[in-house]
Amino acid sequence: MTGATSAPAGPLDGPSAPEAAPEAAPEAHWLRRWVADLAMGARFALGGGREGWTRTVLTSAGVGLGVAVLLLATSVPHMLGARESRDQARENHGATETEKSDRSALYTYTDTEYRGSDVRGRTLQPEGSDPPVPPGLSELPGPGEMAVSPALKELLDSADGELLRERLPGRITATIADEGLLDPVELTYYAGSDQLTHGGAVFRVDKFAEVSEPAPIPALLLLLIIVICVVLLLPVAAFVGAAVRFGGDRRDRRLAALRLVGADSRMTKRVAAGEAATGSLLGLAVGAAIFLPLRQLLGEVNLWGIGTFPADVRPSAGLVVLIAFGVPVGAVLVSLLALRGVIIEPLGVVRNAGVRRRRLWWRLLPLVAGLALLVPLLDGLETGQTSVETYQIAAGVTLVLIGVNALLPWLVESAARRLRGGGLSVQLAVRRLQLDSGTASRAVSGITVAVAGAVALQMLFSAVVDDQQRHTGQSPERAEMLVTVPATAQLSEPEVTAGLAETRGVKQVFGQTTGYAVRADQNPDDGAVDSVTVADCATLRELAKMGSCENGDVFVTERSPQEEPESVTGAKPGAEVNLAMPDYSRPEGKQQREPVLWKVPEDARTVKGRTDPMGVASEGILATPAALDVSRMPGASVDVYVRTDDGVADAKEFVRNTAAAVGPTATAISLKATSTTAQFRAVERGLYAGATGILLLIGASMVVSTLEQLRERKRLLSVLVAFGTRRSTLAWSVLWQTALPVLVGLALAAVAGVGLGTVLLRMSALPFAVDWGNLAGVTVLGGLLVVLVAVVSMPALWRLMRPDGLRTE
Repeated sequence: MTGATSAPAGPLDGPSAPEAAPEAAPEAHWLRRWVADLAMGARFALGGGREGWTRTVLTSAGVGLGVAVLLLATSVPHMLGARESRDQARENHGATETEKSDRSALYTYTDTEYRGSDVRGRTLQPEGSDPPVPPGLSELPGPGEMAVSPALKELLDSADGELLRERLPGRITATIADEGLLDPVELTYYAGSDQLTHGGAVFRVDKFAEVSEPAPIPALLLLLIIVICVVLLLPVAAFVGAAVRFGGDRRDRRLAALRLVGADSRMTKRVAAGEAATGSLLGLAVGAAIFLPLRQLLGEVNLWGIGTFPADVRPSAGLVVLIAFGVPVGAVLVSLLALRGVIIEPLGVVRNAGVRRRRLWWRLLPLVAGLALLVPLLDGLETGQTSVETYQIAAGVTLVLIGVNALLPWLVESAARRLRGGGLSVQLAVRRLQLDSGTASRAVSGITVAVAGAVALQMLFSAVVDDQQRHTGQSPERAEMLVTVPATAQLSEPEVTAGLAETRGVKQVFGQTTGYAVRADQNPDDGAVDSVTVADCATLRELAKMGSCENGDVFVTERSPQEEPESVTGAKPGAEVNLAMPDYSRPEGKQQREPVLWKVPEDARTVKGRTDPMGVASEGILATPAALDVSRMPGASVDVYVRTDDGVADAKEFVRNTAAAVGPTATAISLKATSTTAQFRAVERGLYAGATGILLLIGASMVVSTLEQLRERKRLLSVLVAFGTRRSTLAWSVLWQTALPVLVGLALAAVAGVGLGTVLLRMSALPFAVDWGNLAGVTVLGGLLVVLVAVVSMPALWRLMRPDGLRTE
C-alpha cells in the first residue's frame, strides 16, 4: 500500500481537464518574463537616478533631433506636390481656342525682376460680367488696381521697394491668399487693365487650372537628386545610431549589478533592449515636439529663395509609420549589437578582453556590394534620357557610404595603435583612443559620411553644372539689356529709344524695328521668310559689316550655302516682297493680312551680316528709315539694346521702370552669356538648404556626443586634477581626442568621396574633374566644426573637473 501513498495521483496522472494548464504555463511564463524584463529596462531609463535619466535625456535628445530631420525629409514630397498643384491651378498656359464671352478675360504675362529677385506678374482685363478669377482672389482687380502677395506688399511699402513701386503704380486693393501663392516669400501680383488688345502676347482665357504635363526630369538631374537624398539623410541615420549608445559604459555596469543579484545574460540583454526602446520612444516624442514648432518656423524662413507654408510640411503617413517602428527597432538592434563585444559578469564588465583588434574583412563588404551595384551602370546614362535605375543607384551609393562608416573605426584604431610620443595632452588622448576608440569613432561617423558624400556630390554637381549650363551666344559686353515692345502707330522705335536714352544709368542705346517678308509671288505659308530690319546707320553697323551708310540706303546680307537658294528669297536687289505676313499670334488661329508690297532697290548693296547682342545672326534685308516706312510693316516689333553705366546703382531697375511705362506688353530682359534650366536651379537651391540643415544637425550631434563622453569620464577627470594635472592639459587632451579621429575620418572621406564621385561621373558619361578648392573647403569646414564643438564643450569640461566629481555611491 505504500506505493499508493508514495506515488499519489496528481494532475499529470488523471484525464481531467485541468491537466492542460501546466502545458500552457511555460509560454505564459516566457511572455511575462519578457514583459517584466523590458519593463525593468524602462524603469532604469526613467527612474534610475540622476545617471539614469541623464543618459535617457541625452539619448532622447539625440534621437529626437534625428527624428525631426526625418519628419522634415518625409514632408518634402507633399511640399513639392502642393507647390506644383498651386502653380498649375493659377495658370492657364495659353488657351488657343477660347471664344469671347461673358465669362472670358484677356490675359498677359508681365513678369519682371527686381534686384536679382523674380517678380511674377499677370495683367487681366475682363470681357464680361463673370470673368474667371485666379486662385487666391475673390474678384479681378479693376483698371489701375493691383492684388499683390503679402511679401510683395511688404516690399512695396518699404524703402527698399521704392523703385519697384514706380514700376507698379497700381493701387493695391487686395492681397493674394495662400492658395494663389507658391510660398510665403513669393513676389507676385495681378494687375487690372482696360488697354489690352487680343492677339500677340495677349490671349483669352475663360478658366484657370489648365494643367499641363510636367516636363520630364533629365537623367543627369535625376541622378543628382538621388545622390543628394542619400548624402543628406544617411548622416541622420548614423547620428541616430550613435545617440542610442550614449552612456553605454554606465549601462553595462548597471547590468553587471543585475548579474550579481541573479540575472542571467539573456535577461540583461532584454533589460538593455527595454532601456534602449524607452529612450528611442521618448526620442520619437522629442522629435515630434521639435518638428511641430519647426514647421511653423519654416513659414518665416527663406533659404536661397525657398519658402513653404507650414500646412505643406506634412509627413507622409506611411513614412511616419515606418519611422515610428523603425527607430525603436533600430535602437534595440544597435544596443544589442554593442553588447556583442562585452562580457557582463556579476563582478564587473569585461570589455574588449585582450585588446581584441577589429576585423577588416567584413567592413569592406558594404563597400564592395555598393560598387557591385554601381559598376554595371557605368556609361549607362545617355543625353536626353529621362529615367534611371533609381533604387539600384540609391542602394549602391548608400552601401558605399555605409562601408566608409564601417571602415572608420578600424582606421582610427589602427592609427591610434601606431601613435607614439608627443606632449602630455597628446599622450592622454592617444591612450584613451587606444583603450576605447569606438566612442570617438561613432562621434565623428556622421561628419565622415557627410563629407564623403559631399565630395562625391560636389564632383557630380560641378559636372552637371557644366552640362546644364547652356551658352546662350548673347554678348553682355555689347549690351546688358534688351527692351522689346510691339510696334504701333502710336509707339515707334525712335520714341522708345529716346525714352530709354534719357533714363538714368543708361550709357548707350541702339534700336531697330524688325518684321518679316516673303517674295511677292509666293504664298506666305510656303515661301522662304526673310527678316526685315529698319534702323539708323549706327545700329545697322552693329548688325552687319558695311562701309559707307546714309539714310535712304538698303542692304541685303550674304546667304550661306545652308540657306535657301537665292531664287526663292526676296532678300536680293530688285526683288518685290510682301511685308504683310499672316498673324499667327491670334488664339483662334492664323489670320491673313492684306498684302503690302515693297520692292528692294536695284542698287541695294550686299553685306556680310554679324550676330546681334542676342547672339542671333543678322540676315535678310537691312534698311534705313528713309528707305522703308515702318508703318508698312504690320506685326513688327521694336527692339532696343541698352548699355548701362556700371557706376550707377540700380541702373537696370531704372531701365525696367522706363520699359514698364511704355505699356504692359513691353518686356525688358537681361542678357547673359550662360543660362541654366529652372529644374536645375530648383535642385541647386534645395541642395543648399538641405546641406545647411545637415551641417546644423552634425554640429548639434557632435556637441551632444562630446558632452556625453565628458560625463562618462567625470570621475577620471576629477582624479587627474586632484593628482595635479593642469586643467589646460586636460582641455587639450579632449581636443586631441576629438581631432585625431576627425583627421582620420576626413582623410578617409576625401579618398572615398573622390572614388565615389569618379564612379558617378563615369556613370553619367561626364569628364573627370575635381574642384580641389571646393574639396579643401569642405574638408576645412569639417575641421572647423570640430574646433567649434570643442570650444562649446569647454565650459562643461571645466565644471566636470571640480573636486565633487570624486564623490561616488
